[in-house]
Amino acid sequence: MLIPRPALAEAAASLRESPGGLRVACVDVDLDPLDLVRAGAGAFGASTYLATPGGDTWGGLGVAWTATASGPGRFGALDSALRAGLPAGVEALIGFSFAAEGPVSPEWEGFPAAVARLPQIGAVRRKGTTRLILAVPPGASPAAVLSSAGTLRFPAPPEAPAAWRLREVPPVAEWERKVAAVTAAAGRGGPAKVVLARSLQVALERPPEPFDLVALLRERFPAAYAYGWQAGPAALVGASPELLVSRRGERFVCRPLAGSAARGLDPEADRRLGEALLASAKDRAEHAFVVEAIIAALRPLATSLEVPAGPALDRLPGVQHLATVLAGTTGARLLALVEALHPTPAVGGVPRDPALAAIAGAEGFDRGWYAGGVGWADAGGDGEVVLALRGALLRHDQATLYAGAGIVAGSDPAAEAAETGLKLGAMLGLWGVA
Repeated sequence: MLIPRPALAEAAASLRESPGGLRVACVDVDLDPLDLVRAGAGAFGASTYLATPGGDTWGGLGVAWTATASGPGRFGALDSALRAGLPAGVEALIGFSFAAEGPVSPEWEGFPAAVARLPQIGAVRRKGTTRLILAVPPGASPAAVLSSAGTLRFPAPPEAPAAWRLREVPPVAEWERKVAAVTAAAGRGGPAKVVLARSLQVALERPPEPFDLVALLRERFPAAYAYGWQAGPAALVGASPELLVSRRGERFVCRPLAGSAARGLDPEADRRLGEALLASAKDRAEHAFVVEAIIAALRPLATSLEVPAGPALDRLPGVQHLATVLAGTTGARLLALVEALHPTPAVGGVPRDPALAAIAGAEGFDRGWYAGGVGWADAGGDGEVVLALRGALLRHDQATLYAGAGIVAGSDPAAEAAETGLKLGAMLGLWGVA
Protein backbone atom coordinates (compact mmCIF):
# COMPACT_ATOMS: atom_id res chain seq x y z
CA MET A 1 0.00 0.00 0.00
CA LEU A 2 1.13 3.57 -0.67
CA ILE A 3 0.54 5.06 2.79
CA PRO A 4 2.05 2.95 5.60
CA ARG A 5 -0.46 1.49 8.05
CA PRO A 6 1.27 3.03 11.12
CA ALA A 7 0.84 6.50 9.60
CA LEU A 8 -2.86 5.87 9.00
CA ALA A 9 -3.29 4.55 12.54
CA GLU A 10 -1.60 7.65 13.95
CA ALA A 11 -3.82 9.88 11.81
CA ALA A 12 -6.94 8.01 12.92
CA ALA A 13 -6.06 8.50 16.59
CA SER A 14 -5.47 12.20 16.00
CA LEU A 15 -8.81 12.61 14.24
CA ARG A 16 -10.65 10.87 17.08
CA GLU A 17 -9.20 13.41 19.51
CA SER A 18 -9.98 16.42 17.33
CA PRO A 19 -12.87 18.73 18.26
CA GLY A 20 -15.89 19.10 15.97
CA GLY A 21 -15.92 21.12 12.79
CA LEU A 22 -13.22 20.74 10.16
CA ARG A 23 -10.86 18.10 11.57
CA VAL A 24 -7.24 17.80 10.47
CA ALA A 25 -4.55 15.22 11.26
CA CYS A 26 -0.88 15.67 10.31
CA VAL A 27 1.68 12.87 10.58
CA ASP A 28 5.16 12.34 9.18
CA VAL A 29 5.36 9.78 6.39
CA ASP A 30 7.82 8.54 3.77
CA LEU A 31 5.89 9.48 0.64
CA ASP A 32 6.30 11.43 -2.60
CA PRO A 33 3.26 13.76 -2.92
CA LEU A 34 3.22 13.13 -6.66
CA ASP A 35 2.82 9.39 -6.09
CA LEU A 36 -0.15 10.19 -3.86
CA VAL A 37 -1.82 12.30 -6.54
CA ARG A 38 -1.07 9.87 -9.36
CA ALA A 39 -2.48 7.01 -7.28
CA GLY A 40 -5.82 8.66 -6.57
CA ALA A 41 -6.57 11.32 -9.18
CA GLY A 42 -8.75 9.03 -11.25
CA ALA A 43 -10.99 8.17 -8.30
CA PHE A 44 -11.25 11.61 -6.69
CA GLY A 45 -11.71 13.87 -9.72
CA ALA A 46 -10.38 16.91 -7.86
CA SER A 47 -6.62 16.71 -7.46
CA THR A 48 -3.86 19.28 -7.14
CA TYR A 49 -0.06 19.34 -7.28
CA LEU A 50 2.77 21.86 -7.15
CA ALA A 51 6.53 21.32 -6.94
CA THR A 52 9.21 24.01 -6.67
CA PRO A 53 12.72 23.77 -8.13
CA GLY A 54 14.04 23.57 -4.57
CA GLY A 55 12.10 20.39 -3.86
CA ASP A 56 9.17 21.71 -1.80
CA THR A 57 6.06 19.85 -2.94
CA TRP A 58 2.31 19.91 -2.33
CA GLY A 59 -0.15 17.28 -3.51
CA GLY A 60 -3.73 16.50 -2.65
CA LEU A 61 -6.82 14.45 -3.44
CA GLY A 62 -10.42 15.53 -3.00
CA VAL A 63 -11.73 18.65 -1.30
CA ALA A 64 -12.35 18.98 2.44
CA TRP A 65 -12.69 22.77 2.40
CA THR A 66 -12.88 25.24 -0.45
CA ALA A 67 -13.56 28.89 -1.23
CA THR A 68 -14.07 30.73 -4.50
CA ALA A 69 -14.17 34.38 -5.53
CA SER A 70 -14.51 36.40 -8.71
CA GLY A 71 -14.37 39.97 -9.93
CA PRO A 72 -11.95 42.81 -9.20
CA GLY A 73 -11.86 42.01 -5.46
CA ARG A 74 -11.32 38.26 -5.86
CA PHE A 75 -7.92 38.08 -4.15
CA GLY A 76 -9.05 40.02 -1.09
CA ALA A 77 -12.19 37.88 -0.83
CA LEU A 78 -10.18 34.67 -1.14
CA ASP A 79 -7.72 35.88 1.49
CA SER A 80 -10.58 36.65 3.89
CA ALA A 81 -11.93 33.14 3.36
CA LEU A 82 -8.51 31.63 4.07
CA ARG A 83 -8.20 33.57 7.31
CA ALA A 84 -11.69 32.63 8.46
CA GLY A 85 -11.93 29.03 7.33
CA LEU A 86 -8.50 27.41 7.00
CA PRO A 87 -7.03 25.81 10.12
CA ALA A 88 -3.62 26.98 11.27
CA GLY A 89 -0.67 24.81 10.32
CA VAL A 90 -1.98 23.61 6.94
CA GLU A 91 -1.89 25.08 3.45
CA ALA A 92 -4.54 25.36 0.77
CA LEU A 93 -3.74 24.96 -2.91
CA ILE A 94 -4.85 28.03 -4.84
CA GLY A 95 -5.44 28.85 -8.49
CA PHE A 96 -6.88 31.69 -10.53
CA SER A 97 -7.63 32.79 -14.06
CA PHE A 98 -5.95 35.48 -16.11
CA ALA A 99 -9.11 37.63 -16.16
CA ALA A 100 -10.74 38.82 -12.95
CA GLU A 101 -14.20 37.63 -14.04
CA GLY A 102 -12.94 34.11 -14.71
CA PRO A 103 -13.14 31.85 -17.76
CA VAL A 104 -16.25 32.02 -19.93
CA SER A 105 -15.75 29.25 -22.50
CA PRO A 106 -17.01 25.66 -21.96
CA GLU A 107 -13.55 24.10 -22.14
CA TRP A 108 -12.65 25.88 -18.87
CA GLU A 109 -15.72 24.61 -16.99
CA GLY A 110 -14.75 23.80 -13.39
CA PHE A 111 -12.01 26.45 -13.21
CA PRO A 112 -13.28 29.47 -11.21
CA ALA A 113 -11.90 33.00 -11.28
CA ALA A 114 -10.09 32.22 -8.00
CA VAL A 115 -10.25 29.19 -5.76
CA ALA A 116 -8.59 27.66 -2.69
CA ARG A 117 -8.70 23.94 -1.87
CA LEU A 118 -7.76 22.02 1.26
CA PRO A 119 -7.52 18.39 0.07
CA GLN A 120 -9.09 15.51 1.98
CA ILE A 121 -5.87 13.52 1.56
CA GLY A 122 -2.77 15.65 1.14
CA ALA A 123 0.98 15.48 1.42
CA VAL A 124 3.48 18.32 1.83
CA ARG A 125 7.23 17.81 1.46
CA ARG A 126 9.69 20.38 2.80
CA LYS A 127 13.43 19.93 3.21
CA GLY A 128 13.13 16.21 2.50
CA THR A 129 10.44 15.55 5.12
CA THR A 130 6.85 14.76 4.14
CA ARG A 131 3.71 15.31 6.19
CA LEU A 132 0.54 13.37 5.45
CA ILE A 133 -2.50 15.60 6.03
CA LEU A 134 -5.98 14.14 6.33
CA ALA A 135 -8.86 16.63 6.52
CA VAL A 136 -12.45 15.69 7.37
CA PRO A 137 -15.25 18.17 6.61
CA PRO A 138 -17.76 19.07 9.35
CA GLY A 139 -20.36 16.36 9.81
CA ALA A 140 -18.38 13.77 7.82
CA SER A 141 -16.96 10.56 9.22
CA PRO A 142 -13.17 10.14 9.34
CA ALA A 143 -13.66 6.47 8.43
CA ALA A 144 -14.40 7.25 4.78
CA VAL A 145 -11.28 9.40 4.37
CA LEU A 146 -9.11 6.83 6.17
CA SER A 147 -10.55 4.02 4.07
CA SER A 148 -9.86 5.90 0.83
CA ALA A 149 -6.31 6.65 1.95
CA GLY A 150 -5.78 2.99 2.79
CA THR A 151 -6.76 1.79 -0.68
CA LEU A 152 -4.12 3.82 -2.53
CA ARG A 153 -1.39 1.80 -4.26
CA PHE A 154 1.90 2.82 -5.87
CA PRO A 155 1.26 4.03 -9.43
CA ALA A 156 2.80 2.48 -12.52
CA PRO A 157 5.61 4.35 -14.33
CA PRO A 158 4.24 7.41 -16.12
CA GLU A 159 3.71 7.47 -19.85
CA ALA A 160 2.38 9.98 -22.36
CA PRO A 161 -0.01 9.10 -25.20
CA ALA A 162 1.11 9.92 -28.71
CA ALA A 163 -0.20 12.94 -30.59
CA TRP A 164 -1.77 12.44 -33.99
CA ARG A 165 -3.13 15.82 -35.10
CA LEU A 166 -2.26 19.48 -34.43
CA ARG A 167 -4.37 22.57 -35.10
CA GLU A 168 -3.16 26.14 -34.57
CA VAL A 169 -5.64 28.67 -33.14
CA PRO A 170 -5.27 31.11 -34.78
CA PRO A 171 -3.16 29.84 -37.71
CA VAL A 172 0.38 31.14 -37.33
CA ALA A 173 0.17 33.36 -40.42
CA GLU A 174 -2.93 35.07 -39.03
CA TRP A 175 -1.23 35.44 -35.64
CA GLU A 176 1.79 37.06 -37.30
CA ARG A 177 -0.51 39.59 -38.96
CA LYS A 178 -1.92 40.47 -35.55
CA VAL A 179 1.61 40.86 -34.19
CA ALA A 180 2.42 43.24 -37.04
CA ALA A 181 -0.66 45.31 -36.25
CA VAL A 182 0.19 45.53 -32.54
CA THR A 183 3.80 46.40 -33.38
CA ALA A 184 2.65 49.20 -35.67
CA ALA A 185 0.30 50.51 -33.00
CA ALA A 186 3.17 50.61 -30.50
CA GLY A 187 5.11 52.79 -32.93
CA ARG A 188 2.13 55.15 -33.19
CA GLY A 189 1.79 55.68 -29.44
CA GLY A 190 -0.28 52.60 -28.60
CA PRO A 191 0.57 50.26 -25.72
CA ALA A 192 4.34 50.02 -25.37
CA LYS A 193 4.12 46.26 -24.76
CA VAL A 194 1.36 43.74 -25.42
CA VAL A 195 1.73 40.02 -24.69
CA LEU A 196 -0.11 38.21 -27.47
CA ALA A 197 -0.75 34.51 -27.05
CA ARG A 198 -1.72 31.78 -29.46
CA SER A 199 -2.90 28.24 -28.83
CA LEU A 200 -2.30 24.82 -30.30
CA GLN A 201 -4.87 22.03 -30.11
CA VAL A 202 -3.40 18.54 -29.96
CA ALA A 203 -5.47 15.42 -30.56
CA LEU A 204 -4.10 12.46 -28.56
CA GLU A 205 -4.42 8.76 -29.23
CA ARG A 206 -6.23 8.30 -25.89
CA PRO A 207 -7.23 10.44 -22.89
CA PRO A 208 -4.05 11.13 -20.90
CA GLU A 209 -3.45 10.61 -17.21
CA PRO A 210 -2.85 14.26 -16.23
CA PHE A 211 -0.44 13.62 -13.41
CA ASP A 212 1.56 11.15 -15.49
CA LEU A 213 2.30 14.17 -17.67
CA VAL A 214 3.19 16.20 -14.58
CA ALA A 215 5.63 13.47 -13.54
CA LEU A 216 7.28 13.56 -16.96
CA LEU A 217 7.45 17.36 -16.90
CA ARG A 218 8.98 17.35 -13.42
CA GLU A 219 11.65 14.96 -14.67
CA ARG A 220 12.42 16.95 -17.83
CA PHE A 221 12.29 20.42 -16.28
CA PRO A 222 13.69 20.15 -12.73
CA ALA A 223 14.41 23.90 -12.62
CA ALA A 224 10.74 24.75 -13.29
CA TYR A 225 7.59 24.65 -11.15
CA ALA A 226 5.67 21.49 -12.09
CA TYR A 227 1.94 21.88 -11.49
CA GLY A 228 -1.39 20.15 -12.04
CA TRP A 229 -4.96 21.13 -11.26
CA GLN A 230 -7.74 18.66 -11.97
CA ALA A 231 -11.41 19.64 -12.11
CA GLY A 232 -13.57 16.67 -13.07
CA PRO A 233 -12.85 15.64 -16.67
CA ALA A 234 -10.42 18.53 -17.26
CA ALA A 235 -6.96 19.28 -15.92
CA LEU A 236 -4.40 22.02 -16.36
CA VAL A 237 -0.82 20.74 -16.22
CA GLY A 238 2.53 22.33 -16.92
CA ALA A 239 6.05 23.27 -15.89
CA SER A 240 6.25 27.02 -15.32
CA PRO A 241 9.57 28.86 -15.28
CA GLU A 242 8.18 31.97 -13.58
CA LEU A 243 7.58 32.80 -9.93
CA LEU A 244 5.03 35.58 -9.55
CA VAL A 245 5.62 36.07 -5.81
CA SER A 246 6.40 34.15 -2.66
CA ARG A 247 5.97 35.38 0.90
CA ARG A 248 7.27 33.82 4.12
CA GLY A 249 6.93 35.97 7.18
CA GLU A 250 7.98 39.48 6.22
CA ARG A 251 10.17 38.30 3.35
CA PHE A 252 8.94 38.28 -0.25
CA VAL A 253 10.53 37.36 -3.59
CA CYS A 254 9.45 37.97 -7.21
CA ARG A 255 11.27 36.57 -10.23
CA PRO A 256 9.89 37.98 -13.48
CA LEU A 257 11.00 36.72 -16.89
CA ALA A 258 10.80 38.58 -20.19
CA GLY A 259 12.95 38.28 -23.29
CA SER A 260 13.67 34.83 -24.71
CA ALA A 261 16.04 32.98 -26.99
CA ALA A 262 16.69 29.41 -28.08
CA ARG A 263 19.35 27.17 -26.52
CA GLY A 264 22.44 26.24 -28.47
CA LEU A 265 23.22 22.73 -29.67
CA ASP A 266 26.68 22.89 -28.03
CA PRO A 267 28.18 24.94 -25.16
CA GLU A 268 29.78 27.51 -27.44
CA ALA A 269 26.62 28.11 -29.46
CA ASP A 270 24.63 28.27 -26.23
CA ARG A 271 27.02 30.88 -24.83
CA ARG A 272 26.71 33.01 -27.96
CA LEU A 273 22.92 32.89 -27.90
CA GLY A 274 22.87 33.86 -24.23
CA GLU A 275 25.25 36.76 -24.77
CA ALA A 276 23.16 37.95 -27.72
CA LEU A 277 20.03 37.85 -25.56
CA LEU A 278 21.71 39.86 -22.81
CA ALA A 279 22.85 42.41 -25.41
CA SER A 280 19.54 42.62 -27.30
CA ALA A 281 18.10 46.13 -27.05
CA LYS A 282 14.63 44.83 -27.91
CA ASP A 283 14.67 42.10 -25.27
CA ARG A 284 16.23 44.37 -22.63
CA ALA A 285 13.49 46.95 -23.26
CA GLU A 286 10.78 44.26 -23.02
CA HIS A 287 12.29 43.02 -19.77
CA ALA A 288 12.60 46.53 -18.35
CA PHE A 289 8.87 47.14 -18.86
CA VAL A 290 8.14 44.14 -16.63
CA VAL A 291 10.65 44.94 -13.91
CA GLU A 292 9.73 48.62 -13.69
CA ALA A 293 6.02 47.85 -13.44
CA ILE A 294 6.58 45.25 -10.70
CA ILE A 295 8.78 47.66 -8.72
CA ALA A 296 6.08 50.34 -8.99
CA ALA A 297 3.41 47.88 -7.79
CA LEU A 298 5.55 46.67 -4.87
CA ARG A 299 6.79 50.00 -3.51
CA PRO A 300 3.57 50.91 -1.66
CA LEU A 301 3.58 47.47 0.03
CA ALA A 302 7.32 46.96 0.66
CA THR A 303 9.22 48.12 3.72
CA SER A 304 12.44 47.30 1.85
CA LEU A 305 13.16 46.42 -1.76
CA GLU A 306 16.28 44.90 -3.30
CA VAL A 307 16.77 45.52 -7.03
CA PRO A 308 19.78 44.07 -8.92
CA ALA A 309 21.69 46.17 -11.44
CA GLY A 310 20.42 44.14 -14.40
CA PRO A 311 18.93 40.83 -15.54
CA ALA A 312 20.63 37.44 -15.59
CA LEU A 313 20.09 34.44 -17.82
CA ASP A 314 17.65 31.74 -16.81
CA ARG A 315 18.47 28.64 -18.85
CA LEU A 316 15.88 25.89 -19.33
CA PRO A 317 15.79 22.98 -21.78
CA GLY A 318 15.08 24.45 -25.22
CA VAL A 319 14.77 28.10 -24.18
CA GLN A 320 16.53 30.75 -22.10
CA HIS A 321 15.14 33.97 -20.64
CA LEU A 322 16.18 37.24 -19.08
CA ALA A 323 15.36 37.04 -15.37
CA THR A 324 15.49 39.50 -12.47
CA VAL A 325 15.10 38.58 -8.80
CA LEU A 326 13.31 41.26 -6.78
CA ALA A 327 13.18 40.72 -3.03
CA GLY A 328 12.46 42.60 0.15
CA THR A 329 10.29 42.82 3.24
CA THR A 330 6.62 43.62 3.59
CA GLY A 331 3.73 43.70 6.01
CA ALA A 332 1.32 42.69 3.25
CA ARG A 333 -0.13 39.21 2.96
CA LEU A 334 0.52 36.98 -0.05
CA LEU A 335 -2.76 37.64 -1.84
CA ALA A 336 -2.43 41.40 -1.34
CA LEU A 337 0.87 41.15 -3.21
CA VAL A 338 -0.78 39.05 -5.93
CA GLU A 339 -3.57 41.62 -6.27
CA ALA A 340 -1.03 44.42 -6.72
CA LEU A 341 1.01 42.49 -9.28
CA HIS A 342 -1.40 40.53 -11.47
CA PRO A 343 -1.31 40.68 -14.41
CA THR A 344 2.30 41.79 -14.71
CA PRO A 345 3.62 43.02 -18.07
CA ALA A 346 5.19 39.56 -18.46
CA VAL A 347 1.72 38.23 -19.34
CA GLY A 348 -0.31 41.40 -19.98
CA GLY A 349 1.40 44.56 -21.12
CA VAL A 350 2.15 48.26 -20.54
CA PRO A 351 0.12 50.34 -19.86
CA ARG A 352 -2.01 47.62 -18.31
CA ASP A 353 -5.56 48.58 -19.35
CA PRO A 354 -4.81 49.48 -23.00
CA ALA A 355 -2.70 46.32 -23.30
CA LEU A 356 -5.51 44.15 -21.92
CA ALA A 357 -7.92 45.77 -24.37
CA ALA A 358 -5.51 44.97 -27.22
CA ILE A 359 -5.28 41.34 -26.04
CA ALA A 360 -9.06 41.00 -25.90
CA GLY A 361 -9.38 42.41 -29.40
CA ALA A 362 -6.63 40.38 -31.03
CA GLU A 363 -6.32 36.90 -29.49
CA GLY A 364 -9.75 35.47 -30.27
CA PHE A 365 -9.81 32.79 -27.54
CA ASP A 366 -10.45 32.50 -23.80
CA ARG A 367 -7.16 32.38 -21.86
CA GLY A 368 -8.87 30.79 -18.89
CA TRP A 369 -6.20 29.95 -16.33
CA TYR A 370 -3.39 30.33 -18.87
CA ALA A 371 -1.22 33.22 -17.59
CA GLY A 372 -3.19 33.16 -14.34
CA GLY A 373 -1.57 31.49 -11.36
CA VAL A 374 -1.29 28.37 -9.23
CA GLY A 375 0.27 28.02 -5.80
CA TRP A 376 -0.36 27.61 -2.10
CA ALA A 377 -1.42 29.88 0.75
CA ASP A 378 -2.07 29.57 4.47
CA ALA A 379 -4.23 31.42 6.97
CA GLY A 380 -1.24 33.44 8.19
CA GLY A 381 -0.64 35.15 4.83
CA ASP A 382 2.32 33.10 3.65
CA GLY A 383 2.44 31.29 0.34
CA GLU A 384 3.81 31.08 -3.16
CA VAL A 385 2.25 31.70 -6.58
CA VAL A 386 3.70 30.84 -9.98
CA LEU A 387 2.34 31.91 -13.34
CA ALA A 388 0.41 29.18 -15.14
CA LEU A 389 2.68 29.00 -18.19
CA ARG A 390 4.21 26.25 -20.38
CA GLY A 391 1.19 24.07 -19.85
CA ALA A 392 -1.81 22.42 -21.43
CA LEU A 393 -5.51 22.20 -20.70
CA LEU A 394 -6.49 18.54 -20.99
CA ARG A 395 -10.07 17.52 -21.65
CA HIS A 396 -10.85 13.97 -22.77
CA ASP A 397 -8.42 13.16 -25.64
CA GLN A 398 -7.52 16.75 -26.51
CA ALA A 399 -4.81 19.02 -25.15
CA THR A 400 -4.83 22.77 -25.72
CA LEU A 401 -1.43 24.42 -25.35
CA TYR A 402 -0.83 28.15 -24.94
CA ALA A 403 2.18 30.39 -25.46
CA GLY A 404 2.68 34.13 -25.75
CA ALA A 405 5.31 36.68 -26.68
CA GLY A 406 5.87 40.27 -25.65
CA ILE A 407 5.20 42.58 -28.61
CA VAL A 408 6.95 45.96 -28.58
CA ALA A 409 7.91 48.54 -31.18
CA GLY A 410 10.32 46.85 -33.57
CA SER A 411 9.04 43.31 -32.96
CA ASP A 412 9.45 40.94 -35.90
CA PRO A 413 6.32 38.77 -36.37
CA ALA A 414 8.25 35.71 -37.59
CA ALA A 415 10.69 35.94 -34.67
CA GLU A 416 7.82 36.26 -32.19
CA ALA A 417 6.13 33.21 -33.73
CA ALA A 418 9.40 31.30 -33.38
CA GLU A 419 9.57 32.33 -29.71
CA THR A 420 6.09 30.95 -29.05
CA GLY A 421 7.18 27.77 -30.82
CA LEU A 422 10.05 27.37 -28.37
CA LYS A 423 7.64 27.75 -25.46
CA LEU A 424 5.11 25.30 -26.90
CA GLY A 425 7.94 22.80 -27.19
CA ALA A 426 7.95 22.20 -23.44
CA MET A 427 4.69 20.29 -23.73
CA LEU A 428 4.98 19.06 -27.32
CA GLY A 429 8.17 17.24 -26.43
CA LEU A 430 6.17 14.87 -24.25
CA TRP A 431 4.44 13.55 -27.36
CA GLY A 432 7.52 13.44 -29.57
CA VAL A 433 6.49 16.48 -31.62
CA ALA A 434 9.37 18.70 -32.76
